[in-house]
Amino acid sequence: MTTLSRILFAVLFIAVMAMYAFFNFNQYGNSILENEPNPIQYLALGDSYTIGESVSELERWPTQLQRALIANRKLRIDTVMIIAETGWTTDELNVGIDTAKIEGNTYDWVSLSIGVNNQYRGNDTTEYRVELRALIARALAFANNDTNRLFLVNIPDWGITPFAAEKERDEKIVGQEIETFNQIMRDEAAKAKLAYVDINVISKLAKMDPSLTAKDGLHPSGAMYAQWVIEILNSVDFTR
Repeated sequence: MTTLSRILFAVLFIAVMAMYAFFNFNQYGNSILENEPNPIQYLALGDSYTIGESVSELERWPTQLQRALIANRKLRIDTVMIIAETGWTTDELNVGIDTAKIEGNTYDWVSLSIGVNNQYRGNDTTEYRVELRALIARALAFANNDTNRLFLVNIPDWGITPFAAEKERDEKIVGQEIETFNQIMRDEAAKAKLAYVDINVISKLAKMDPSLTAKDGLHPSGAMYAQWVIEILNSVDFTR
């Protein structure tokens, strides 16, 4: 698929999901579809990408995923709980989970996407592996220890963004560092037998298309997140 085709498809995807949300969600963002199976709860753990820094709540990828699963898979997802903050590293996400006081709760689906701030701060990769492994264990517990219900989303390449250029960060070095962290995530996902979603390649499309980057010059736009959702749908078996 060409870059232009991807962009047009993403824009159409957002438009369709927005229309679906208008007709099928109440004012609280919950599904109002009738005659559906039991409602599904989804927990999204992460950082600025998961919380959707610089985009609207409807453009966040977990929210777009919710609408896509309802529209395409006819799943009734009544709750999307997001535990994520801009700037969080693995250890800070761990504290954030403690603060949320959800220990003992279980969810039908759980996603984990974390590590960009470990890379940005120059944190040790060995430390990242240890902390990521611990987060995977916690996330699995939230998924009722069902490996089919937890998926990992890797780190996008922010080295191609205007923010990186403004900060005079070397694009090649940033990309290599992120790949090192992503390889750790890929390894840990394989060891735990979890779905691993690679959105890093897609993120590089923003280098040629400014509309795929949010106004802050760093984070993805809603159109980019729509492409992430398409990749998630292609990588995770939500029929289980």
